[in-house]
Amino acid sequence: MTSVRILCASLVGLFLIFLKDNSKCCIVTGFLPPKPNISQLKAISDKQSLVVSWLGKRKDPVSDIYEIQISRTEKHTIIYSTNVSVSAGNSSEYTWTWISDLPLECADHSVRIRNLCNQSVASPWSNWITNYGVKENVKSKIFPIQRVLMEGTSAIFCCVPPQGVNITSMNVGSIQYPLMSIGARVKAVTVHNLTISKTLIKVLLLTCTEATGKENSVWNYISFPPQKPRNLSCATSDRATINCTWDSGRKRDPFDKNIQTHTLHIQNSNQAPIKCTPLGCTFPVVPQMQEYNISVVVKDMLGEEMESYSFNIADRVFPVLERVRVNPGVADANVSWSVMGNLTQMNLLCQVSTIPDSIIQLSCNSSSGLCKVTVDNLHPGMGYFTRVRCSVDGKFWGAWTQPTRFTTCPLVTLDLWRRIKQLSDSHIRHITLLWSPHVVSREAVNIQGYTLQWSHENQIQTELKDSEQRQTEVSIGPGKCEFTVQAVLRTGSSIPVRITIPPLNHTEIFLVRRRLKSTTAGGFSLSWDEQSFVTCGYTVEWCILGSVVPCTVQWLKLPKENNTVFLPAEHFKAGRRYSFHIYGCTENGHKLLEIQTGYSQELKSVQSPSLVYPVQSTSSSVTLEWHYNEDDPALPAFIIGYLVKVQEVGSDMLPGQAANCFEVTVADPLQKSVTFEGLHQNQEYICSISALTKEGPGIAASITIRTRRNYFAHIAKILIPILLLLACAFVLWPQRKMLKSGLREIFVYPAGMNIKTPEFDNYLYEMDQRLQSQRVEDCICCDIEILNIKPLLDETTTIGNPELTNTLCSTISQSALSITPSSCVVLQTDYHPQAAVVWDRPTPQQMTCITNKSYLHCCQELP
Repeated sequence: MTSVRILCASLVGLFLIFLKDNSKCCIVTGFLPPKPNISQLKAISDKQSLVVSWLGKRKDPVSDIYEIQISRTEKHTIIYSTNVSVSAGNSSEYTWTWISDLPLECADHSVRIRNLCNQSVASPWSNWITNYGVKENVKSKIFPIQRVLMEGTSAIFCCVPPQGVNITSMNVGSIQYPLMSIGARVKAVTVHNLTISKTLIKVLLLTCTEATGKENSVWNYISFPPQKPRNLSCATSDRATINCTWDSGRKRDPFDKNIQTHTLHIQNSNQAPIKCTPLGCTFPVVPQMQEYNISVVVKDMLGEEMESYSFNIADRVFPVLERVRVNPGVADANVSWSVMGNLTQMNLLCQVSTIPDSIIQLSCNSSSGLCKVTVDNLHPGMGYFTRVRCSVDGKFWGAWTQPTRFTTCPLVTLDLWRRIKQLSDSHIRHITLLWSPHVVSREAVNIQGYTLQWSHENQIQTELKDSEQRQTEVSIGPGKCEFTVQAVLRTGSSIPVRITIPPLNHTEIFLVRRRLKSTTAGGFSLSWDEQSFVTCGYTVEWCILGSVVPCTVQWLKLPKENNTVFLPAEHFKAGRRYSFHIYGCTENGHKLLEIQTGYSQELKSVQSPSLVYPVQSTSSSVTLEWHYNEDDPALPAFIIGYLVKVQEVGSDMLPGQAANCFEVTVADPLQKSVTFEGLHQNQEYICSISALTKEGPGIAASITIRTRRNYFAHIAKILIPILLLLACAFVLWPQRKMLKSGLREIFVYPAGMNIKTPEFDNYLYEMDQRLQSQRVEDCICCDIEILNIKPLLDETTTIGNPELTNTLCSTISQSALSITPSSCVVLQTDYHPQAAVVWDRPTPQQMTCITNKSYLHCCQELP
């Protein structure tokens, strides 16, 4: 009975289940949602996208939730999983798109889904649907290939090799990146922050290297996505067409493969989209339409951008002008133009600008569309540019026309200057008027002559000069005088120019004189102090040939705001002195302010100084004097000093040895004398003097002199010993008796020596006779040594060498030799004639050796 009850309950439950909606099935324990099926898997390779489609058969309005998984490679490695909520429908097909970071060609990608009921109970998974990657059997392939990639993003590049081939490296450009393994064979690299190449061809080269060394290469392109149009604006010039323009933003390279399209849509009309250029678009006016709502869409391979704009065509009318013509006069010009389109019914305002003058505004309501205006206050013979623009009701002005150049009728102007020469002891002044014509015209202008007029002391005088004359001379008194000069033309006269000569007693200001410094670049840079009393500018005057006579005057006029001017070097010659007179213009005439003198380039080859003769000299000094005119205007440079040299004539110098030289640089050009001390007496010297410039010494003037003998020194050498002897004699004269007795005691024979003076004299005489009678072969030599000894008073004198004493002749006694106590006489048997030699011995006693040339007999023959 119990079994029957259970069976009945089960049948009732099954019946109730089948009666319930499928949406509630997951509530009943033990029942799952049905297994979904993927109807389609579509791959979009250029976008690396997978589009998954499946069918939904739910009638319950409650939304369904599906879990979708993406796997990669044949092992179905899950790389992405997400939940997707879709609205329930009646037999609806659902789609979902997934974008892969790896190109789809690199590996197999599979998709499966399942249904989640109340986010708690899941249906079984659908079968895997696979999008297969590339299978290569011949050679390796690299993906992506020839695709446009976005700048600044990251990209994965893969290399798919044939079966059994190993990839060893992958290079992006010249950089090798670390390899990643995608499955068993595929290798890939990741490149971050892609940048556009700076080379001519904007490509990204990829190289894949196999283990065998074989390489395969492909390239891709890098670009940037479209930018939103900026400064979008629309206008019409004839109310027939509308022109819209915008700024496309960043400029694209001509070789960029990311091709853009620009399309204009009129949102409030049924007009078809209008293709445009990257910078603008033109389309016809929509009949009976005033308000326009437009949008500009920019598309390329990397994205899409759009900008909207609204306007009223009545407020966007910008007239366009054409056929602008100018008819110039002497001081004015007639300007005419026409307006495009039918705008005569509108209030048309136009502006005419003459560059660089002001703008003239006028109304232009001519039925013919032709407008005219006269531009006044122009300068004769001047070039101008004119341009025109117009507006409707003055709201929005059209663009300026291109400037039209014109030149007013030719005119001759004169540049007038004067030079004043005051006669000495007189009030008469000679005025030299100089003028220079300036013709402003492209065509030749015939000047027929000049009219000169001046007023002086209430008298007016007029003279006519021919067309070739450029100056004249006039003598005036001490009063103020005003000159006027005009050029006479075929069509009339030029504008008169005037210049005022101040009165003779006119107060002059303090004149400033300056010396200019030359530079290697040449030319002159002049500057002067501004003067408050100057009202009509400055004038710089100089002579074209410098200080060389005659003077051809050149002048340059400057406005009062300018107190500096640069005169280029091509107008001046090097080594020539120029003086610039700077005048200030006042109501009473021109005042001389400064005189500046200088050279565009100084030279060092200046003339030599003139020496003053005779040259003053002593036995130890020389004084050089010279003449030189350092203010001579013909000099090629300023004299800054002198270089003076005195060099000893080195006639007895050794080879390669320089003679003594004295050199002095005189820094003061006014100093023209130099004295050299410490020279040798009776010595020749070469003296040279050269003028110094900034560039160095010039030509030298030379002279050879000899210093005097110092006779005083020679006399002093002679007189000093004499004076010393006289002084000694003078001091010892009172003691003469005592000295005499002392000398006698010194020269007395020693005790025990019985030698008489007459006998000794006879002996010497006889000895002399014997010596004179000897022959060379019968004689012997005799060496006499005399020792100059200063013994003490209590010492006795002996013969210097006792060994040689035995060789003395027996007739010469010891007492006889003691007569000359400071000498030592030595006789030798072997003698040969020889010259007398005297030398000093370094022993404590001074010895003098004399070799005698006399002939003697042997000692046995002596008496």
